[in-house]
Amino acid sequence: MHLSQVRRWIFQSPPVEWAIFQLRELLIGALRQGPIPQHVAFVMDGNRRFAKNHGIETVEGHNLGFEALARVLEVCYKSGVRVVTIYAFSIENFNRTKYEVDGLMNMAKVKLAQLLQHGDLLDRYGVSIRVMGQRELLKPDLRADIDRAAQMTSRNGDAILNVCFPYTSHDEITTAIKNTVIDYSKPLPVHQRPFSESHIKQTIRSRHLSVAASRIRDRSGSPSSGAASDVEGSTSSSITLHPESPPEVSSLVVKEDEDSDDALRNTFPDPESITTEVLNKHMYTAGMPPLDLLVRTSGVERLSDFMLWQSHEKTEIVFLKCLWPEFDLWQFLPVLVEWQWRRKKFEEQGTMSRSPRRPGATTAKPKLRSL
Repeated sequence: MHLSQVRRWIFQSPPVEWAIFQLRELLIGALRQGPIPQHVAFVMDGNRRFAKNHGIETVEGHNLGFEALARVLEVCYKSGVRVVTIYAFSIENFNRTKYEVDGLMNMAKVKLAQLLQHGDLLDRYGVSIRVMGQRELLKPDLRADIDRAAQMTSRNGDAILNVCFPYTSHDEITTAIKNTVIDYSKPLPVHQRPFSESHIKQTIRSRHLSVAASRIRDRSGSPSSGAASDVEGSTSSSITLHPESPPEVSSLVVKEDEDSDDALRNTFPDPESITTEVLNKHMYTAGMPPLDLLVRTSGVERLSDFMLWQSHEKTEIVFLKCLWPEFDLWQFLPVLVEWQWRRKKFEEQGTMSRSPRRPGATTAKPKLRSL
């Protein structure tokens, strides 16, 4: 009998399965004692290579990848991860063969149906499904299934499963910028006047012109305008206007007020107020925790246009050599433990930098390690 078959028979025996389950629960419980990443993303790479190495159909390799996803999701949600984002299908994958693309689309329909019919995992941890990407590229029946899955899990609010399908990060950023431009092209209501430097200057100028015009009208309307009033009038205003022509000044002020009113009626959001937070609100992940951990399998060390905007200075990016269908707790556990160790070290360094230092003491710079 082949060695691999013997190993499979041993691990599938009930006593060994029970022991492995208990050990698994013990390890997950130990993980919960430390900090847990709130947002984890996975690039599920290696399904086709796994199928080729094992002499099976490519679609079957993707099916095994879905089973690995179910195992990893349970580990994440049981450990306390709040948001899981998976790279299910890239927009660039439409360039693959029609047979493989059709197989992936059909598999997506089947797996969505399985999640909804046997969604014990989703209901147990209160997971809501959100599909992110260019839905217009999908067939109408698949879009209907996606809407049904999102609707049936919309009441779950404890955790989130983001399915990027079909998706690229460049497309997400471009869409967010387009939506921001659309929002900033709409006039603001009068009660939402922007706090900008140009608006303040315009208001002050209008008030100065109004005060100057009223004083000129008062001087021209009084029959006895002596030298004292001339001096007062010359020093009370610094604008270069002729006192002998008050109607022109009045018309200037009226025109300035009308222009100011028209500007206020057609006030648009100030483009200078566009910040990172504004763009964040237009991303697919708006309102979600920042990305803490990104894992890619199959040994390929690139992001493949995935979560580029969400990756920040504290995001840990890990590349593993195992293929995605082989990924389970035993490959994921060392990644989580190392993330916890790095996070504790980072927090300790932050605490030390905030604490007062003794005269002459120096602070060691943290060592950066490339993954």
